[in-house]
Amino acid sequence: MLWLASGLVAPVPTGWRAAGTVGFALLAVARDAGLLPRLRLPQNARQVPQDVLQRDLARGALQFGFEMGTGVRTYVSASLPYALALAVLLANDAGVALLAGLGFALGRAATPTLRFASGTGEEWDDRLIGRLPLLTTGAATAATAAWTVLALRAW
Repeated sequence: MLWLASGLVAPVPTGWRAAGTVGFALLAVARDAGLLPRLRLPQNARQVPQDVLQRDLARGALQFGFEMGTGVRTYVSASLPYALALAVLLANDAGVALLAGLGFALGRAATPTLRFASGTGEEWDDRLIGRLPLLTTGAATAATAAWTVLALRAW
């Protein structure tokens, strides 16, 4: 969907689109680091209930993926997905859109898989909550660094 809409930004020079991606990514890092706490992002803040995955792992994973992928339940604890969406939009490249979708899907699938593999779901949740600020800020920082390198190459 974003890739299709990206045609609207095609007339904008590549360097400017790359700079816009980096600028928005820097805002994402600042928000996740707590420097912009009042910057609210659009979302339907409802989580998929934990018992969905506990009842039947295969069916639960499918339901989880469907509800997250369609936006029925989209509690997003980090700014990076929004920065990635803008990067896909501004890249105007089908390959970028495909890779972003694949990476996002793998990342989303990793969470319930790792939780299940830990054998201690509740403890895993507690550890994740404690590490979430570092994970979100670290991921946004790494993505921003990568986009900065790509932006410099585009200029």
